[in-house]
Amino acid sequence: MSAATGRPAAGPQRLDRIEVTGIRAWGHHGVLAAETQLGQQFIADVTLHLSTAPAGSTDALSRTVNYAEVAHAVHEELTGGPYALVETLAERIAQRILTDTGHPLVRQVGIRIHKPAAPVGLPVDDVTVSIQRDAASVDAVLAVGTNLGDRAQHLHGALELLAATDGIEVEWTGPVLETAPVGGPTEQGRFLNSVIGVSTTLGPFALLEAAHRAEHAAHRERLVHWGPRTLDVDVITYGEWTSEDEALTVPHPRAHLRAFVLAPWHAARPEAELPGHGPITTLLAAAEDREGLRPGPEIEGYGIS
Repeated sequence: MSAATGRPAAGPQRLDRIEVTGIRAWGHHGVLAAETQLGQQFIADVTLHLSTAPAGSTDALSRTVNYAEVAHAVHEELTGGPYALVETLAERIAQRILTDTGHPLVRQVGIRIHKPAAPVGLPVDDVTVSIQRDAASVDAVLAVGTNLGDRAQHLHGALELLAATDGIEVEWTGPVLETAPVGGPTEQGRFLNSVIGVSTTLGPFALLEAAHRAEHAAHRERLVHWGPRTLDVDVITYGEWTSEDEALTVPHPRAHLRAFVLAPWHAARPEAELPGHGPITTLLAAAEDREGLRPGPEIEGYGIS
């Protein structure tokens, strides 16, 4: 239970499965010289664990995994190498899916390699090796802002809720700054802004859902574009991943222009870079709203690196 919201903290993310089975290729993996010279058939089954809800609700390929690309990557590994052990082949396929050609939506992968003609000296139907591997955690940056109600409590509650979410570890936070509103109605009050650095095992859309839960807990209403709000929680970066999805554009499309994002981020991580835009030190120096920044109140949990 979150003390700030009175609601249960989010539990483990439920993952769906996409399975691609029976990927066949002629490979030369094995310990014996005849196996590497003559080769034999290998068969791979792949299970991708991810949340398919973002794609299922929008019918958008960008929110799921292109399993044709996965199948071609697996086929390349089956015909590559060669490796002495099937275990090595399985590991190579798993790591390629999760890293080299992988998609951050895939949070776990299962690999099963069949070697039906394995030379074991006895009649057998098949020899298989099965492994399961988790995706590595991803470093992400979130921006938080508020200019309605108990602003300090809204920022504290957002940090507490995010820290209580399974799959999110808060690594650092920037200081709280008070800033003039940028864009939107001119009569609205000043904002309190900061940034939160997290390490997460969640996919990018699951991280966005966690951000929306924090906003909902603060009774966020979207009535006026760039208008007053109890809480904004935006995903600024998600590792080196980039996206032009209308619901989740990463890096955030205006972060490189906003001193209220760059300044607290720079205070906590001055060496950081915004993917596609360069060092935040340079970006902050050019931000037009930097003159409107001033120190905000001390809020528990913020300003800790």
